[in-house]
Amino acid sequence: MRLVDDPAANLKREAGEQAALLVEGGMVVGLGTGSTAAFVIAALARRHQEGLRFTAIATSERSAKQARDLGIELSDFGHHDAIDLTIDGADEIERGSLNLIKGLGGALLREKIVAAASRKLVIIADERKMVRHLGEHTAVPVEVTPFGWESTARQLGVLGARVSARHDRVGTLFVTDGGNMILDCNFGVIDDPAGLERRIGEIVGVIESGLFIQRASLVLVAGADGVARYERA
Repeated sequence: MRLVDDPAANLKREAGEQAALLVEGGMVVGLGTGSTAAFVIAALARRHQEGLRFTAIATSERSAKQARDLGIELSDFGHHDAIDLTIDGADEIERGSLNLIKGLGGALLREKIVAAASRKLVIIADERKMVRHLGEHTAVPVEVTPFGWESTARQLGVLGARVSARHDRVGTLFVTDGGNMILDCNFGVIDDPAGLERRIGEIVGVIESGLFIQRASLVLVAGADGVARYERA
């Protein structure tokens, strides 16, 4: 395949190609959202064209459109109780624990629903996403109800976050596929990700946070020396 002049994109493409090889015939596959997931969907479409048959559940309208346009069969939870394998990206990956921050692409609620229903969650990323502690470089996205979001933001601030409402490219408030808002919450380095996820979830008005704790089964990280594999014990 022709590579683009973007080293980071090429690394993610390489990891995506390897992740796509984990899909077997007859599987129900969760499709993530974002630039990394787009490489996986493209790779799965090629495998589908070569004869591999599987069904997919997408985590966003954007991923669903890409999959549909490439001929991948889509389904939903009305027809499937569980997902065999989900492949997605992440914004930060904590070394050792493989805990994640996700949601910069705006699909964290659907991504977590799909992850929770998956027998195996595979995360692909380039090596820049690996950190010693979550929060080193990335804010935690929190999906909230539009009604009273200002009050919800203040309560998140009480937890120690610098909170900002996400806007789209034209400057209006960002709206998720589910019609909700996202507040980007900068907590700095997070010492207790599981505890923070729980405290965020207790705030009325919060729908879900981008902290994915103990959910990733396998992480494929592409770097200059190839693709490294990290598995959660």
